[in-house]
Amino acid sequence: MKKFNALILVVVFTLIGFVGAQAQRVESDSPLIGRWDLTINMTPDQIENLGLFRHGLMASDGFPGWLEVKLSGFSTLVGYYVGYEGSARPIAEIIYDAETDKYHFTIPPQWMNIDDLYFEFSLKDDKLSGYQMLAGNKLEWTGVRAPSLERKEPPVWGTPINLITENMDRWIIPANCKFKMIDGVMVNTESGGNLVSTQKFNDFKLSVEFRYPAGSNSGIYLRGRYEVQIEDSKGRTDLVSLGGIYGFIAPAVYAAKNPGEWQTYEITLVGRHVTVVLNGVEIISNRPIPGITGGSLDSKEGEPGAFQIQGDHGPVEFRKFVVTPSIN
Repeated sequence: MKKFNALILVVVFTLIGFVGAQAQRVESDSPLIGRWDLTINMTPDQIENLGLFRHGLMASDGFPGWLEVKLSGFSTLVGYYVGYEGSARPIAEIIYDAETDKYHFTIPPQWMNIDDLYFEFSLKDDKLSGYQMLAGNKLEWTGVRAPSLERKEPPVWGTPINLITENMDRWIIPANCKFKMIDGVMVNTESGGNLVSTQKFNDFKLSVEFRYPAGSNSGIYLRGRYEVQIEDSKGRTDLVSLGGIYGFIAPAVYAAKNPGEWQTYEITLVGRHVTVVLNGVEIISNRPIPGITGGSLDSKEGEPGAFQIQGDHGPVEFRKFVVTPSIN
């Protein structure tokens, strides 16, 4: 009897191990796993219904988005999603329907008082296509794999370029612009349009001197896609505080000065890897940025991009904005 029971246990554990191995093999091989750059299409009526604003400087083919899919355990696909606005939001589970050969997931809203967002899509020829339901609007979208942005050799730095000039001729002046030059300082007096540099860059070093009043909020978008936060963070070191890569990378330490004081950024971006020095303190050290942040100009991560300065939140001033591009 003991031998028989032992045999049964061996068979049971063998079956459990086989099922687990099968589940792990199938899901770990899922072609959906990875990072995806999305383009979300909206009609003029949908943009108006949702109260969104396309400031004319974004890519003309749609609003940018980003999706990451990862394996959790043996058989559950999870991930993160970034839309046109807001930070990276976790996805509890991405479900695959074998009958329809489609995936779907649901996430709660972030900055809108609406029902949960529903996403449904398919994967074919290594591209995504589907739709999302957002406040009753069906928004079609497509996705391509995000590039690795791996660099094979270290950068060779070129000549520094000063982007602050008396007539602001190195920036595209947006509608409702509130930026102006005052005694050699580029000042955003109140909430208005975003500035975008006329020149685009790949890898670079950026040296900035800035200040803001109490309670204000702004940001600098590297390549127009990755926001380095400017905010009166009041002692916080989280994913949306001063010096962080919005929603992705928190500063390691608090190095901010008081509102109203001049502060400095020394930022290096090579491929995906960013280093941020705030007021002489290294707060982010050569960390990879997973994907675009909310409010980006586009999701074309493999291309050079412009700098974007956020002007649609609060007052901010810049007296230095010097970029040293890589020439290789």
